[in-house]
Amino acid sequence: MNAAVIGVGYWGPNLVRNFSKHPTIKKVYCHDVDGERLSYVCREYPTVEAVSNYTQILNNPTIESVVIATPVGSHFELAEAALQKDKHVLVEKPLTSNSDDAKKLVELALKKKLVLMVDHIFVYHGAVKMMKEIIDSGEIGEVMYFDAVRINLGLFQHDVNVIWDLATHDLSIMNYLLQKKPIAVSAVGVNHFNTLEDIAYITLFFSNSCIAHIHVNWLAPVKVRRILIGGTQKMIVFDDMETVEKIRVYDKGVDVTTKEGIYKTLIQYRTGDMYAPKYDTTEPLAMLTNEFISAIEQKSEPITNGDAGLEIVKILEAAEKSIKNKGAIIELRDGL
Repeated sequence: MNAAVIGVGYWGPNLVRNFSKHPTIKKVYCHDVDGERLSYVCREYPTVEAVSNYTQILNNPTIESVVIATPVGSHFELAEAALQKDKHVLVEKPLTSNSDDAKKLVELALKKKLVLMVDHIFVYHGAVKMMKEIIDSGEIGEVMYFDAVRINLGLFQHDVNVIWDLATHDLSIMNYLLQKKPIAVSAVGVNHFNTLEDIAYITLFFSNSCIAHIHVNWLAPVKVRRILIGGTQKMIVFDDMETVEKIRVYDKGVDVTTKEGIYKTLIQYRTGDMYAPKYDTTEPLAMLTNEFISAIEQKSEPITNGDAGLEIVKILEAAEKSIKNKGAIIELRDGL
């Protein structure tokens, strides 16, 4: 199988590296409008062949898959053209800049019987997969809340605001881990240096008592990548900045008992042990690359398929609409 990587700026070289070393991939082509970046990647990976324009890739029948790592605004046009040429497509997050375009790509891939996959990289993180196992096992009980903080100083984007850039990660993790999808969203955010919000707070509501909150920020003096998941039995902390124990499971919670007398309900705090489970430390991008190639070979649906990408874009759209309406609650049709 041959693959082409479109866009070799920030994330593209990582994709080139992983596809180049995958045993199924015979040859990797790459294209970028920036000639210097293209030359740099070819120097780093001598087996990669540079292509001067995208049309050459589309018209090359030996290239079976296209990997798109360009600015969000170009995702739809590039992905649609590749699907029309019967090529499987992997798109950097988010899938598109609006849900109408995302839906068109999903329908086109289905019609053409092609793989459409989104690079929701954290879904393939060993620690996130372990959290999924713990939650699905029922060990922590019913999930009451999902709380995420993703902040640092920069990297400012020029085409999307902070929620489209950073919140996409935590939304994809949330949708992967939780059994239920959100039914409404409320968000607030502000911009300080241009027209794009650089700080935002998103709240997501579910049909049950579960609630989710995501804080994203390009203006923080420290880098934080932390998720807290509270269950009725136990709680999980995922700290991606930790070098060893990224996941910690706490036997902490609240016990509620009913008694006769003045206080009908008695709430007691429970504090038990903590343990840090082991997880697969394989590079997430290597896992994602393998998932994409396996889906093509086996004609199967990857975990982060087009539908998963569409769900995230719908939430991002709703959050952006809420920000423009000063935090108004925006309902998500059919709970996604």
